[in-house]
Amino acid sequence: MSLWAIGNLLLLVAVVPILVGLLNRVLAALERIRQASADILSGGVALIGELDDVPELLATTDTVIDEVAVGAVRYAGSVGKLLG
Repeated sequence: MSLWAIGNLLLLVAVVPILVGLLNRVLAALERIRQASADILSGGVALIGELDDVPELLATTDTVIDEVAVGAVRYAGSVGKLLG
């Protein structure tokens, strides 16, 4: 047998299975990444649906803050009179 044939046989027996195994591991990791990104995308789309009411809720929050501020000013004025 010539050295060329021995090298080809070694390539088929040792190197090719190792490369196939490594490629399999890379493709498995790629599939896990693809699934995780699909989950992130579906969660993001679901979150967008929940954010539609945010401007209304912020307007309500601003109204409540204004009402609390008026009450706090009254309270501070009354406490100031009692302590002064």
